[in-house]
Amino acid sequence: MARSQLKSKRKVSGGRYKSTQSKKKSELAGFPAMTKLSENQKVKSVRVIGGNKKLKILANNQINVTDKKGKTSKTEMINVTENFPNPNLVRRNILTKGTVVETKLGKVKITSRPGQEGTVNGKLL
Repeated sequence: MARSQLKSKRKVSGGRYKSTQSKKKSELAGFPAMTKLSENQKVKSVRVIGGNKKLKILANNQINVTDKKGKTSKTEMINVTENFPNPNLVRRNILTKGTVVETKLGKVKITSRPGQEGTVNGKLL
């Protein structure tokens, strides 16, 4: 079954909305990238609306870390320690926005969306 980004067919009360159109290709949702913490780096290029390209990181272990002074450096991620939105992703070592990872510089919170933007950025805690 196709994943759609349309609004629900049901009202809050349980009644139905009468839809006047069927699903369109532009309204279909993509599958999540589920970026893993791994030595092997994998990047997938996906075509999006307008013929543009979106880079999805499937596996990565490098992160751009910004410290309190604003200096940015590239370092290696060691382990996923916390993920407040979904704690089940910690066991699977999946990187999302808001995940706290252990690096050589200390604990870092990811501020970018690895499955959407093609980079992993974070700030030192």
